[in-house]
Amino acid sequence: MPTGLTADAGWQIGVSRTLPLPPEIVWAHLTGAAGLACWLGPGADPDFVPGARYRTDTGVTGEVRSYRPGERIRLTYGPTTVQVTLTPAPGNRTRLRFHQEKMSGAAQRDRQRTHWQQVMDAVAAALNAARPGSAGDLDPR
Repeated sequence: MPTGLTADAGWQIGVSRTLPLPPEIVWAHLTGAAGLACWLGPGADPDFVPGARYRTDTGVTGEVRSYRPGERIRLTYGPTTVQVTLTPAPGNRTRLRFHQEKMSGAAQRDRQRTHWQQVMDAVAAALNAARPGSAGDLDPR
């Protein structure tokens, strides 16, 4: 089976990074207006209740599948499913992971890998800019 293809979830991609911030700060950003616009899309403002529907300014629609405050958001994004997960890491750090599944094929998987890497860079840059006394110490790569 090709890399990224699974029997149950189809084509999928995951991108993760450990950020030097506590989970509550990362979570607050991801669920705030600027964070949602970054990873879910401009205009997205879902109620984080399973079954709640949302729509982005670009017309993407979806539904919240599960929500565990401070830990995980799982939702549909058009025909795909996206999951955002935070895991505490030693040293008051946070492992952030974006995972997308049920993609149409290898080409979409490649595009979405680039997309999620760019999202991760943008999230890290926004969190770094918001840190008091920050001087570019979050590596955006």
